[in-house]
Amino acid sequence: MVGREGNLSAHETARLPHVSIRELSHEYGKRLPRVSALSDIDLDIHEGEFVSIIGPSGCGKTTLLRIIGGLLTPTHGTVRIDGATPDGARSQRLFGAVFQDAALLPWRTAAENVRLAIELNGDDRKSEVDDLLHTVGLDGFQDSYPYQLSGGMKQRVALARALATKPRILLMDEPFGSLDEITRTDMGYELLRIWESRPTTVLFVTHSIAEAVMLSDRVVVLSPRPGEIVDVINIELSRPRLQSVEESEEFAEHTGLVRGLLKGARHESLAV
Repeated sequence: MVGREGNLSAHETARLPHVSIRELSHEYGKRLPRVSALSDIDLDIHEGEFVSIIGPSGCGKTTLLRIIGGLLTPTHGTVRIDGATPDGARSQRLFGAVFQDAALLPWRTAAENVRLAIELNGDDRKSEVDDLLHTVGLDGFQDSYPYQLSGGMKQRVALARALATKPRILLMDEPFGSLDEITRTDMGYELLRIWESRPTTVLFVTHSIAEAVMLSDRVVVLSPRPGEIVDVINIELSRPRLQSVEESEEFAEHTGLVRGLLKGARHESLAV
């Protein structure tokens, strides 16, 4: 049976949240009327969880991720990472980030792009760069420049770069959104493999229901703007997850529930 937020086990509820979000709202613009992006978000994320955030375009998914990462100050409410503010967490280099655009430096090779993150962290571990590129499946491409790499390969370099600082929280904003469907699916399972070998907390923004269900421990469903939490769904599919999971009845049940919540939230917003 598909689980919901209220059905967490006693062991899970006993753990202190790694990320705690309380009464979070955000508005854009200095002139009235201001644009309300998020409204009254309350959410706890535990260490080592893979949590996806899904909702219609413009519902505040990226805004929420930016606030958690300390790149944006909310209009109202608080975010705490192990009790610290996002700015404090950033100063401790607790975050890694991967975006839809890999944003690689075109004049640097794959290895040099990854090494840059290590150098900016005050270190220079060549062996670590080779290990990271091996982890993301890019053996033999250390000396390749971005123009020589496919879209999926560029995202692998971006992921290796994000992992180079050994972040405790990995923020991922539609990292596979620009890839074709086959490559996107393959990259999802690659991400799961890497996450299982290098456990970290992952916050993953996506528009894809199947991707959210396939990857996540929990899926946060947001309403149309201003984004409010419609529900938080526990994904009760066994790990490790093989591609055959997408053919299962349980997978269909989970995707159907998320799809229904998104449709219901959209219809409700149109009726207001």
